[in-house]
Amino acid sequence: MKKELAVLAFSGGLDTSYCVLWLREQGYDVATITVNTGGFSPEELRQIECRSTELGAVSHKTLDGRQSLWDLVVRYVIRGNILRGGVYPLSAGPERLVQAMQVVDSALKYGADVVAHGSTGAGNDQIRFDHAIRVLMPHATIVAPIRTPGAGRAQEVAYLSERGVAVPEMVGRYSVNKGLLGTTIGGGETLDAWEHPPDSAFIDTASPLDAPDEPAYLLISFEEGLPVALDGQPLPPLDLMAALASTGGKHDTWTEGAYRV
Repeated sequence: MKKELAVLAFSGGLDTSYCVLWLREQGYDVATITVNTGGFSPEELRQIECRSTELGAVSHKTLDGRQSLWDLVVRYVIRGNILRGGVYPLSAGPERLVQAMQVVDSALKYGADVVAHGSTGAGNDQIRFDHAIRVLMPHATIVAPIRTPGAGRAQEVAYLSERGVAVPEMVGRYSVNKGLLGTTIGGGETLDAWEHPPDSAFIDTASPLDAPDEPAYLLISFEEGLPVALDGQPLPPLDLMAALASTGGKHDTWTEGAYRV
């Protein structure tokens, strides 16, 4: 008897690795979809594909969502100089729309009725995924194994370890979401206002001890509210954003005046 196919939004991290095995144990075949919204290098994408295969997914696709993210979200965030609550930079949240759209598109092409994601029951990502899936695929059955039955990170690590899947210590402690607009880090010491994560948890930025003593000065040229050139060199939007992220990551400190445009 053919198993029902579940199409899973897959990052290759702790949560979605757990999802693959949990879904398989519920009797589903699993097709994993990784939507790159600016957070993965080519090598990391290859590792994610290998991870999917090792976990027993029946298929894997890597989709490039960077241009869609720019067109649908980032250009408006920059033009509007938008900060959540006027103070908080937007980063991983807006990417969920593009990821959900492309996962749903894949599910429809597969002819699958089950769409799964690795969001918890604690944050807003579950709402972003659920609403987008409901709008684009009203008949879909949405499965969120981290939300229900609600495993914690320690439980997920134990579950995977019992099944012979190794989990690096840093992956077990922190949930890192990296994308075109920035990187968020959750878990471990981030859950306690009196604690702070070690430097090793910050994958993109230099420690203050290692940052250059001299500041970097960049000239960003704008047309109609959007960046078009860096230090006088015209660049496509995605290349310009990547260059800014690379330079910014080497320098630890920033000011509101430097961030706002």
